[in-house]
Amino acid sequence: MKVTLRKAALKDIPVLRQFEQGLIRDERPFDPTIRPDPVHYYDMEALVTDPNTHFLMACIDQRAVASGYATRKTPRHYLDHSAYAYFGFMYTLPEYRGYGINGRIIAALKQWALGQGLQEMRLTVYPGNQPALRAYEKVGFSPHLMEMRLREEEGNSEDTTRPSIE
Repeated sequence: MKVTLRKAALKDIPVLRQFEQGLIRDERPFDPTIRPDPVHYYDMEALVTDPNTHFLMACIDQRAVASGYATRKTPRHYLDHSAYAYFGFMYTLPEYRGYGINGRIIAALKQWALGQGLQEMRLTVYPGNQPALRAYEKVGFSPHLMEMRLREEEGNSEDTTRPSIE
């Protein structure tokens, strides 16, 4: 199976929208806050045409089977780097997972990032998404920060598990 990588183009947007829906479907079990369909994560046109974003497609026999991008971002002011590469929209069609295609995309995005002078690279992944965690760890990423959440149901904001302190 010969995998080729190429830059995403505006003509790829219909396929990218299908990939986006696959990604949302895959992530929905990990995130109860994703709105019901129809929902979109990305402004495809902006990503594909952004000069600070390197958006790749992986193809087999001209068929797009995976995607991913790296974009230049500005970190919080107190961090030790002035810019970093954020990797996103890492998606592979289910029937092509396990062949190292995502790893090839990440390697190419990493080369782009380094060429831009971006030595810090980040991505986000749901903690329960073990296949994705393993894939990212396999190419050198390591857990860094976990975002936690709390949602109080309307009319139920009082904590009844502990005695009140007055």
